Amino acid sequence: MIQDPFFYLVAVPAVIMIGLSKGGIGGAGAMLGVPLVTLAIDPVRAAAILLPILVAMDLVSLYAWRGVYQTKSLAILLPGAALGVGIGWVLAGSIGEEEIRLIVGGIGLVFSLNHYLGHYFGGAAKRAPRPHQPAKGMIWGSVAGFTSFVAHAGGPPFQMYMLPLRLPPPIYAGTSVIFFAVVNALKLLPYFMLGQFSAANLETSLVLMPLVPVATLTGVWLVKVVSPKFFYALSYALVLLVSLKLIFDAGMALMV
Repeated sequence: MIQDPFFYLVAVPAVIMIGLSKGGIGGAGAMLGVPLVTLAIDPVRAAAILLPILVAMDLVSLYAWRGVYQTKSLAILLPGAALGVGIGWVLAGSIGEEEIRLIVGGIGLVFSLNHYLGHYFGGAAKRAPRPHQPAKGMIWGSVAGFTSFVAHAGGPPFQMYMLPLRLPPPIYAGTSVIFFAVVNALKLLPYFMLGQFSAANLETSLVLMPLVPVATLTGVWLVKVVSPKFFYALSYALVLLVSLKLIFDAGMALMV
């Protein structure tokens, strides 16, 4: 088990932010988990330690949001997500962590800028709910599955498809919970086959587990009390901030 105090200094807030996100407040908080923990340990080990925690959070969230979801979104996104997880498994070890961060950050940045530019220059029509587009959903679901596998960073691709639908926050949250619960479950076997669930990593995950119900249920509560306007404003802002951080971190690492 990891004994370094600095690890827990960064891991505890990382788990709290992930829990708020898993409760339904938005995918951006979950994206911060691996980058924050990598301040103390290598990215591969960070992802391995966080996956059991993510699965435990999924169980809490599934209970909290039971019966609240949109079936059509899941039917469109999940087949692509399964494909993306499979691709991530096949390519494991051949793509660097920084390259993945750069890709995810770039996607999130383009998405955020499109939203804000449309908001200020495109008028009300730009902000109208978008209908389902199965082809795009398959693509973004695949990207979300892939980036979730390699870096637990499936939030921006998922939001690229989901946020423009402008669903009521509880429906969006419940759909997000089911989507990532399925994706994380699909990742368990590949992670095990790749040897990432060592005894030391699992013991470290268990130490952080008591934070799971508190952080996740707090996220559930926040979604239910905030207004839809604030919910979406916060979601887009978090995607922008996290995307900029990922691009900056990846750029700095690749220039070394």
